[in-house]
Amino acid sequence: MDSVINYIMARLIILPGILVGLSFHEFGHAWVSYKLGDPTPKAQGRVSLNPGAHLDIIGFIALLLLGFGWGKPVEINPAYYRHRRRDEMLVAFAGVFNNLIIAIATAAVMKLLYVLAPEFIASRTGSVIWQILIGMLQINIVLMLFNLIPLPPLDGFGIVTQIFKLDRYSWYPRFYQLGPMFLLLIIVFNLTDIILTPQVSWLYNFITGLFF
Repeated sequence: MDSVINYIMARLIILPGILVGLSFHEFGHAWVSYKLGDPTPKAQGRVSLNPGAHLDIIGFIALLLLGFGWGKPVEINPAYYRHRRRDEMLVAFAGVFNNLIIAIATAAVMKLLYVLAPEFIASRTGSVIWQILIGMLQINIVLMLFNLIPLPPLDGFGIVTQIFKLDRYSWYPRFYQLGPMFLLLIIVFNLTDIILTPQVSWLYNFITGLFF
């Protein structure tokens, strides 16, 4: 029974990090696309920090239970962009950039608590809040690095597509169509853990090392 309660508590502790991480990630895509002249995200209610506008139920459950996941993709219309290749890359990068900013901001808040309120951190309530902040930091790092995997439909593939102009090749549409299957395979065979765990650990230590 204790193990079940501990599992539930662990999931609840990372829940704020998931909601904030997914919301800011998808908001980043929507806001940048809107600012670049595309009315689509605004019309669909995606230029918002409301988690309800961005949650994909499967991606949310995956992130809650497996430690990595995704939000509802933001629909964009690149025809509105003035510099299409550059602007598509900026939109793709916006989500992971927001996750990085949230991770750094969370570490800064942890430092402030550590310096200004060490007694509070030692209290029962403070200990829970501290664990929530650690979860916030970790989840945003995971979201950032997971979405940088260069497989469609993740942001990493959108970024490398624009840098290397991959969409000019004949194999591109077929590869993009098969991308989710490749992504599922690396998840099923636990390759995401092998790929991401060292990177998550390194970036976590780097960001916390900026403040501690």
